[in-house]
Amino acid sequence: MASLTREGHCLCGAVTYEIEGPETWACHCHCESCRRQTASPVTTFLGIPLDRFQWTGARPKTYASSPGVTRSFCPTCGTPMAFQADRYAGEIHLYAATLADPASFRPTFHVHYAEHLPWLVLADDLPRHAGFAPES
Repeated sequence: MASLTREGHCLCGAVTYEIEGPETWACHCHCESCRRQTASPVTTFLGIPLDRFQWTGARPKTYASSPGVTRSFCPTCGTPMAFQADRYAGEIHLYAATLADPASFRPTFHVHYAEHLPWLVLADDLPRHAGFAPES
């Protein structure tokens, strides 16, 4: 069977990445930090093991947004690219909208739904977790 390789990039195309294989999870995040970092009411992530991920273009800049959390962004156009946290050692969380083909991606649950904005109505039947998703 052929392996799944996907690519992604920022708005200006300077920061690019490649992932090999499927994501380990996929979710919508409603937390205030992610909303503020993306200037959007919700953001969508895919979790990728670091050993199946690589930056292939310019390296992003990073910002330590809170203790144990680093967010990566394009230094030219500002596109948010990734989230990493001590809590999730060994993986990187990519913003799904940066995928070259984000339409091929499907989230499977919501996290931090207790912080969701009441004026955003998402009519899906995905599980909604008040905070972090339960560990599998």
